[in-house]
Order: sequence, then structure tokens, then C-alpha cells
Amino acid sequence: MNWFQTILILLCAFLGVFAEGVLTFPRSLLGAQVDVLPVLMVYAALNARLLAVVLLAILGGIWADTFSANPFGISILPLFAVGFPIFTQRELVLRDLPFAQIVLGAIAGAAVPALTLLMLFSGGHKPVFGWGTLWQFVVMSLGSALLAPFIFKLLDWAQGAFGYQERSTNQFRLDREIRRGKILK
Repeated sequence: MNWFQTILILLCAFLGVFAEGVLTFPRSLLGAQVDVLPVLMVYAALNARLLAVVLLAILGGIWADTFSANPFGISILPLFAVGFPIFTQRELVLRDLPFAQIVLGAIAGAAVPALTLLMLFSGGHKPVFGWGTLWQFVVMSLGSALLAPFIFKLLDWAQGAFGYQERSTNQFRLDREIRRGKILK
């Protein structure tokens, strides 16, 4: 298993959630916070193992909930609900195409807050909901769509620069002939 890739994804999630909590400039300018976790979930679902998807959903959801007004742990299930279907169908996705990254980033950027809002309403909470919520969904979806190719390029570069490169060549040639029979003295 490639532990470096999993650690890299979790480190980016921690730094991204911390930056979202500390930097108020994008939130005050746009009126909504662009979330990095849905894009990281798309990257993890397309490029990493299932353990990375599960760890990102659990730890990323907990980290996001510590900086938000959401109940603790409510972001775990929406993140996993976005990542797991992409993980199961990743052979069908052209993951290196920027268009596919943008589309999946936009879908994930809209689906995670929508599922979180649905869970809040189902749990009996009273979140602020109005016409401004539509603007926030648009900003989060477009922000995730624009952030997706950048995140993919950054993490692919870091994986190539610092990660362990598996050796793809075999030590034996494929056209080698093996003689079998009696041992000649």
C-alpha cells in the first residue's frame, strides 16, 4: 500500500481545513466558503485506495466540523457518500482529463453541502436557509470545479517528486529461453 499518498492527502486535508478556518478573505469577498475537502475526496477516490477514502471522510469530516457550527461528525457521511461511488466506478472515469476533474469537482462541491444540509434538517436542527443558500451552493460548486485541476496537478507532482517510485521492469527478459532437460557435465 502506498502510505505516502494517503499521508499526503490527509496532510492536504488538514492544511486546507485549517486555511478555511483561518483565512476570512475569500469568505468575506464571495459570501461563501470554498471547501477543499470535496475536491480532495474526488482525488482520493480516483487515485488512492479505499482506506484513504475512509480516512479522509472520517478525519476530514471531524476537522471540518471543529471549525464550523455543524454538529460534531455530521460531515463524515456526506464526504463518504461522495467518495465511495466515485471509488467504485473509477475505472470508467478519465481521471487525467481536466474536464472530468472539473465536472467531478463541481458535483462533489455541490453534493457535500447539500447532503450535510439534508442531514441537519433530518436531525431536527434549524440551519439558516434562504435565497442566500443558493448563492452559497453556486460559489462552493464553482470554487470546487476551479480548484479540482489545481489540486490534481499539485498532488500528482508531490507524489512524483517525493513518493516512492515502483520499479515497473522485470529482472528477467520476456524473450529469454529456458532450456530444460538433462544436466550436461
